[in-house]
This record gives sequence, structure tokens and C-alpha cells, in this order.
Amino acid sequence: MTKNTLLYSMKKLSLISSFLVLVFSCSNQTFDRDLGNVSAFAEAVAAGAKPLALSSPMSSSEMDEFFQLAKNEAGTYNVQAVREADFLTTDLFPESATKNKEVVLLFQGTTYEAYKKIKADKAELITSNQYEGEERRDIARRFGRLLGYQPSYVNALLSQNTSFKILGDFGIKATNVFLYYKDLKKATEFYQNTLGLNLLGEYENASMFQIAKESMLILVDEAKGMHSAEENKSVALAFLTNDLPNWYAHLQEQQVEIKYTYKPKDGGPHDGFVAIDPEGYLLEFEMFKTHKENEPFKDLLDQTKEVKTSINYQGNELGFYGSITWLYHKDLLKIQNFYEDVLGLDLVADQGWTKIYKGSNTGFIGLVDERRGMQDYSDEKAVNMSFVLADVESWFNYVSTNSVMPLRNEELSIGPDNKYRAFVGFGPELYFYEFDQFMPHAENKKVMQFLKE
Repeated sequence: MTKNTLLYSMKKLSLISSFLVLVFSCSNQTFDRDLGNVSAFAEAVAAGAKPLALSSPMSSSEMDEFFQLAKNEAGTYNVQAVREADFLTTDLFPESATKNKEVVLLFQGTTYEAYKKIKADKAELITSNQYEGEERRDIARRFGRLLGYQPSYVNALLSQNTSFKILGDFGIKATNVFLYYKDLKKATEFYQNTLGLNLLGEYENASMFQIAKESMLILVDEAKGMHSAEENKSVALAFLTNDLPNWYAHLQEQQVEIKYTYKPKDGGPHDGFVAIDPEGYLLEFEMFKTHKENEPFKDLLDQTKEVKTSINYQGNELGFYGSITWLYHKDLLKIQNFYEDVLGLDLVADQGWTKIYKGSNTGFIGLVDERRGMQDYSDEKAVNMSFVLADVESWFNYVSTNSVMPLRNEELSIGPDNKYRAFVGFGPELYFYEFDQFMPHAENKKVMQFLKE
């Protein structure tokens, strides 16, 4: 080989090499964003934030180039990668998003086996013509949990891709709780004068009060209500305040019966005391403190504005910034599923044997294991848990059409002079859930202003 020939061959080899580097570099640049996603998701899987993560969908030819790069990237986090050409389609995503495409599954441990089990269960439901309704949603929810999605995000995806709806889609204006009394006048005087709550409306059979910005309380004459005052309470109402010492001193001066005294403790998640109203309902005055148990609940509470009552104790205007309606259950997991998958409410605090859900910005519902709570479970109970909605009629139509929960009546109730619209459904373990909408009327002037603010 001559010197010129050798130089030509070397130049040719150099050009070929440069071309291959350029092609490989362009290929990497093409996948830079996708590899960045794989890196972020692999780190999330390694950290335990996501059991399973997915790459972007790609054509088979693209995946031929991408998979080994993705596998290498996942390996830096000790995360496994599997190429999936038959992706599990559910109602979480449009089927078109992965049709004729492949994804990379990122996982550790036995997660891949769990993924295959969901696929197998879906196939069995299809074969038996049962892949519909609740069974179909259950497959989507299982897959969502495997992807590490919160129930609220799963609900949002189901709402985007199906006819599924949650309570919040119909505008939650406030939470409310109905309590039942033999002596409505005496109970009204207690809540208005002793607790200083703002009276929003006084009707023939009920008195309506504001607790906080989006939290209400209605006292009902048992003779004209759905429950008897003789029924077990199976409820406690918590008033959230940052001024426990003055509330405690005020109630003692008013000779209100105290069930559990005020004994603040350093380092605990909350402090409080429990009083008893004129007919035996438990009233908890509570303050939540910065504590691991209260995240992110405490952050949410810190954003709420206190609503002052008419009580001025030794120069201190007393008020509340929220409420929790505590309900007592035997099967806590079953009722959690109802709150998350049916009502679509967000879990804001998990205290183990109690779970607190956000109904409105200041009105919360606490689910309590009755074996450890202040009250026992009872089939009959003198309480209705209630939500005030912007569009109760549409929620009623959705609930009745989709058999979301058993209904007390087959038609939406219209109050006298169209003052309100409402219906009642039965939740798990026989609690009554009432859904209300107040309409413009002279007697509703204050409550309409309250709901508008």
C-alpha cells in the first residue's frame, strides 16, 4: 500500500468514524428529554415514591434505539427496566396514547409481578363480560396505586376519560352537620349565647349557625326531623381554635359540663378538651400543632382565617378557624374507600386510628375507629353529615343514575317556597349523608351571603 493510499484510507476511516459519532450523538440528543424522564422516574422508584414508573410511549423502531439507553440509565439507580409492547390499558389514559406503541417499565422487587397480575385480572373480566362499571374502575384504581398516584389524581384521570364524577365536581360550598334535639330553643340559646356562633337562619324546625368560613351547624327539632334525640350520638363536633385556655375558662364560668379537662402537653400533635352540650353531644375544642402526624393538615389550617364569635373573654375575642365532624366506624378501610373513591375527598391527616378528610376549606370529616374513639358505633344515630353544593340537582341525577349510594327518597326534595333543594343518601355503616342547596329567599338572606363570601 502506497503512502497516498494509506492516507486516503485513514481519512475515509476518520470520516466514517465521525459520521457514526454524529449519528450516535444525534440519537442521544433525540432521546435527551426521554432519558431525563427515565432518570427522574428511576430515582423516584429507588426512593420508594413510585412502585412503578413508565417511559414515554414510542414506536417499535424508536424503542429499538432507546431501550438499552433507558436500561443503562435505570441501572444507575439499581432499578430494573422491561420493554413492554402490550401495555396495560385502563381508563386512566386514553387508549390512543399507547396504541401500536411501546413503553419501558421501571420498577424494583416484585412490582412487575403485580403489574402482570392486574393485566391478567383485566383479561379475565373481559373474557367473562364483566369488564364494566365498578370492576372496570377497580382495575384502573389498582393500576393507579401501582403507579403511586394519589386517589384524587386517579379520580381526576377517571373524570377526564370516563363519565365518572366526584362530589367536588358539583361545587362544595360548605360542610354542615345536623344534630337533633328535644328542646330546640334551649339548644339554640346555648350555641348562640354560650358559644357565640353567628345565627344564619332560624326556621320553624331548625336553627342554622356558622362555625367558620365554610363550616356550618344545623340544630333540628327531633319532632320534625329524620332522627330521634334518643338515638345514640355516634358523633363528636370539634371546634378548631388557637385559644384553648380562654375558651376553657369561659366555658367553666358558664358552668358547661366538661367531659375531658384541658391538660396541654409539650411535644404532642394536638391539645384540647371536651365539653358536653345541653343534650349530650360531645364538643371538642382542639388545636393542632406542628407535628409529623399533622402534615400536611397543619399547613392547610395555617392558611385559614379565624371567624370571631360574639364571645369576648377578658378582652379576648374568641373564634374558630374550622371544624371537624368525627364519625365512628367499625370498618375504617371500607369507609375510607367510600370517602376517596365515591365522594372523592382528600385525606389530609392520617392518625392511624383516625383519618381526616377535607370537605371544604375549613370543614373536615374525621373517621374514627370506634374501638378507640370517644363514642361507640351504632346503627341508629342522631346525626346527618351534610354538604352544601352549588348544583345539588346535577349531583342527585348522577347519584341516582349511577347507583352511587342508596337514596332515602327517589326524588329531589324541594323545600317550602323553594327555599332549598336536598336529598339524603345512605353511606356505609348507616350514616345519613345529606346534600343541600339553599335558594334565594327572604329567610335565606344571611346564609346566602355566608355562602357567597
